[in-house]
Amino acid sequence: MTASTPMKLASHAAPAPPSFGVEAVRADFPILDQKIHGHPLAFLDNAASSQRPRAVIDEIARFDSNDYANIHRGVHELSQRATKAYEDARDKVQRFINARSRKEIILVRGTTEAINLVASSFGRPALHLGDEVVLTTMEHHSNIVPWQMVCRERGAVLRVVEINDRGELDLDHLEKLLGPRTKLLTLVHVSNALGTINPAKEIVAMAHARGIPVLLDGAQAVPHMRIDVQDLDCDFYAFSSHKMFGPTGVGVLYGKEKLLDTMPPYQGGGDMISVVTFEKTFYNALPAKFEAGTPNITGVVGLGAAIDYLEQLDWDGAMAHEYELLRYGTERLAEIPEVTMVGTAAAKASVMSFLIEGIHPHDVGTILDRHGVAVRAGHHCAQPVMQRFAIPATTRASLAFYNNRDDVDALVRAVRDTIEVFK
Repeated sequence: MTASTPMKLASHAAPAPPSFGVEAVRADFPILDQKIHGHPLAFLDNAASSQRPRAVIDEIARFDSNDYANIHRGVHELSQRATKAYEDARDKVQRFINARSRKEIILVRGTTEAINLVASSFGRPALHLGDEVVLTTMEHHSNIVPWQMVCRERGAVLRVVEINDRGELDLDHLEKLLGPRTKLLTLVHVSNALGTINPAKEIVAMAHARGIPVLLDGAQAVPHMRIDVQDLDCDFYAFSSHKMFGPTGVGVLYGKEKLLDTMPPYQGGGDMISVVTFEKTFYNALPAKFEAGTPNITGVVGLGAAIDYLEQLDWDGAMAHEYELLRYGTERLAEIPEVTMVGTAAAKASVMSFLIEGIHPHDVGTILDRHGVAVRAGHHCAQPVMQRFAIPATTRASLAFYNNRDDVDALVRAVRDTIEVFK
């Protein structure tokens, strides 16, 4: 599967390929081997944060026990080791998303900071009175609020692409919104609230035909499909470690080198400078120009370990297994008369959002927890999506490749029990 050909939900039952052994993979994730309120844990909150394999946990402990020191500035052995581990992780990210250069990999705290960096360093200089930023109804708040802030400051305007009742982008509406005043198109690659996979490569080409750069929020895409930023040809791509089986507090902004070179630093401080005097400061070269201060060193090492784990995985088998679970879970939930699915796009990843008639999602999430089923209930930091469907919230079950049919069956049983409780 390439970045331009997302997998779609199958219309018939099909077992996962025999090459992928989900039970062996589950053994790599120690947190899954426990009971919650007397029930085996069914962890279905992966869109919020995925769990970490033992290889990542062990590498973090090993690094902190043997190699930890501050990076880049020290000449002693520990600093040299830590710097190498940190920069090796950057190289792993470059290879993982097929960036052209390591200079294009900016290590940040997460997707939110990556988007704020682009809004500040690219958006603020580029936007003027009456200019436009185009985004979509299905955006996470992290890809709305920064653009509202910079547009308000610069006198620019947000234009919003509509979605249909299935939760799919209206591409005709998108095309109409792209005009001579559009300075950036920014959109989610995979919706965290609906699971919709947007046709990113097609959309990037549509924008580039009009000379408009594109930022993709890839937080939900990276754990569920292969990402090739050169194939996508996007100008910026943002994602988070904790969605892809690594630690929290770490993320990545990919940016094309020619754009990053023209952008001013996002923050000032140590390591983003080459020379400082009271009269003038000269900034460091990429990628250091955007990495002020001491970073989350251990977290970046953990991200590198997560990439190592993913690269040794049977990726195609894992993704096929996950998509089969998504099809299976969607069909099982749809069999329940009181359940309404929210987000039924043809191309989906991971997410099953639903409503139960007469029961608030928060109550659903609480009762499911008593059955050992961990889900998310709320607006999922995507309130415009909820407003589009005229609902306050949904219950969201989200999958990873370590989930199995037992997890989905536990979800369905718990949903049925929840309905019985409220009868």
